[in-house]
Amino acid sequence: MPTNAPTAALTDVTSSGSTLRRFLHGLPGVDAVGLEARAASLGTRSIKTTAKAYAIDLAISMVDLTTLEGADTPGKVRALGAKAVRPDPTDRTTPTTAAVCVYPDMVAVAKEAVAGSGVKVASVATAFPAGRAALPVKLADVRDAVAAGADEIDMVIDRGAFLAGDYLKVYDEIVAVREASGAARLKVIFETGELSTYDNIRRASWLGMLAGADFIKTSTGKVAVNATPANTLLMLEAVRDFRAQTGVQVGVKPAGGIRTSKDAIKFLVLVNETAGEDWLDNHWFRFGASSLLNDLLMQRQKLATGRYSGPDYVTVD
Repeated sequence: MPTNAPTAALTDVTSSGSTLRRFLHGLPGVDAVGLEARAASLGTRSIKTTAKAYAIDLAISMVDLTTLEGADTPGKVRALGAKAVRPDPTDRTTPTTAAVCVYPDMVAVAKEAVAGSGVKVASVATAFPAGRAALPVKLADVRDAVAAGADEIDMVIDRGAFLAGDYLKVYDEIVAVREASGAARLKVIFETGELSTYDNIRRASWLGMLAGADFIKTSTGKVAVNATPANTLLMLEAVRDFRAQTGVQVGVKPAGGIRTSKDAIKFLVLVNETAGEDWLDNHWFRFGASSLLNDLLMQRQKLATGRYSGPDYVTVD
């Protein structure tokens, strides 16, 4: 389902609110029935045992192991960091996760916990999850996280401004956060469950990429509708088409509601069949998850031994 993005020079489309609106509303409309049918069809692909073992290890390496609760403590974050570094202490062949994702005040603790491992520390920012704060407050949030050592920043867009059609405000905020993030990679969260339509998700995807996102991310995990195969497929089409038009590759991160190995593998099939193999790497695709890792570890152990381990095989986060 190619989007056939407009051929207008992308350097010009953000010059004013009217040109940006014209560009975003000039994107092809989404065929919702076709999108959902294709996502469902790709989800039925059968995976052989050897490919399944590879896919499980790949999925583990793509997890942003996440704790974003008001009750987070340094001890909980240290334990999560240890799990990210050694997901299965009984099997040293298990890959590390991609990152640990925490609030800004826990970045320093997480950084110490994963030191020397290659696991990144991601931090949500910009008044996560609602994003209801003045821009100076949002930028201070970002700078605090970066100063504490965050390798990646997960920001939320102003959904109110987006839904009101003030696309230039959303664009300018992303650009400002991109600058405040410095060398940290920037993931832009749309909260797709609040954007109401697939057309809005496509517009948000292009808006985020035009503003300099390193990743586009479905959701915060804090609302009723989070990552789905259909909205992720739509975002994968967008990054594919954006690279075809600009030469710039952008990552995708579905987050929220992905809990089983079966689900994760379905998403990997979406990646391979839509964006292509270049995105089958944790530099370009992530899972935002807290419980997914445990099921991946259980399924990995079953493939290795032929039997399921007891419930105490994995830690309860």
